[in-house]
Amino acid sequence: PIAICLFFMMYPIMVKIDFGEVLRAGKNIKPVILTLFINWAIKPFTMYAISIFFLGTFFLAFIGPEAVDYVKMPLGLNLPVGAEHGVGRVVLVNGAKVLEVPLWRSYLAGCILLGIAPCTAMVLVWGFLARGNDGHTLIMVAINSLTMLFLYGPLGGFLLGVGRLPVPWQALVLSVGIYVALPLAAGYLSRKSIIRARGEAWFNEKFLHLLTPITIVALLITLVLLFSFKGDVIISNPLTILWIAVPLFIQTNLIYWLGYGLSKLIHLRYEDAAPSAMIGASNHFEVAIATSAMLFGLSSGAALATVVGVLIEVPVMLMLVKISLNTTRWFYPY
Repeated sequence: PIAICLFFMMYPIMVKIDFGEVLRAGKNIKPVILTLFINWAIKPFTMYAISIFFLGTFFLAFIGPEAVDYVKMPLGLNLPVGAEHGVGRVVLVNGAKVLEVPLWRSYLAGCILLGIAPCTAMVLVWGFLARGNDGHTLIMVAINSLTMLFLYGPLGGFLLGVGRLPVPWQALVLSVGIYVALPLAAGYLSRKSIIRARGEAWFNEKFLHLLTPITIVALLITLVLLFSFKGDVIISNPLTILWIAVPLFIQTNLIYWLGYGLSKLIHLRYEDAAPSAMIGASNHFEVAIATSAMLFGLSSGAALATVVGVLIEVPVMLMLVKISLNTTRWFYPY
């Protein structure tokens, strides 16, 4: 059931993407290059640095230096009980082998998976609210979806490895295939066939309208399941959400201001600057939730961290939309 929910979180997002927009990217290449640079060369590494500082140092005493989390064994790995793997140790829980890892490192894994997933869904809403260039936003959504197909797995594996976390490469590749490539292909093919059969107007006005509640219901079911699995942790340490939210909040603001400032520096118009900053600042939490659940388990701290990303994203991004609208004058000369 959870796999079905995760797929239906992704498919409606992918089916909305018009990949024909990618061909028009060359007409205004500066915002495209800027967004790709921030999303893939800066954002993953700042997320790692900020998270490891707060979770592994600043908040470690509150999280508990000795607190542990139990995560899934990497796919294809068969180690005896007591064996070590990265910072994890194989233990038996309810008769099943799992990896016992430091709890803060499990939270770190969730933050990493959020940081390497640029937004390709809600950013359409943020760009619209900020009165940005919708055409540019659509182009970047399409390009980010394609680049995520090739970069999400390698970057995720690299940063998880740097964080001394178990890197389940087989599961990581499988996760990208199931929750990125499969919905992407299904979305592209179904979009093409539906438009050919019923027309673009019917597709946009009827079909997409029917899909919207499916996405919301699938997301809500997933969130309820994730919180139910981690209810004991939250009750025993209710500030857990805060410890995870702080680095995510700082990261979102840092990337927004970096994108916004660089947009000003390279003389972008406000209509292109706003969505460029928004795309980097927001995260594709659907992919992060699906990947963390598949790699580490639905009850893992990593999965909980991705859910915290969902909780803080909407209010923080609405705040950044307001800031953008109040600073449009910065870009008027261009």
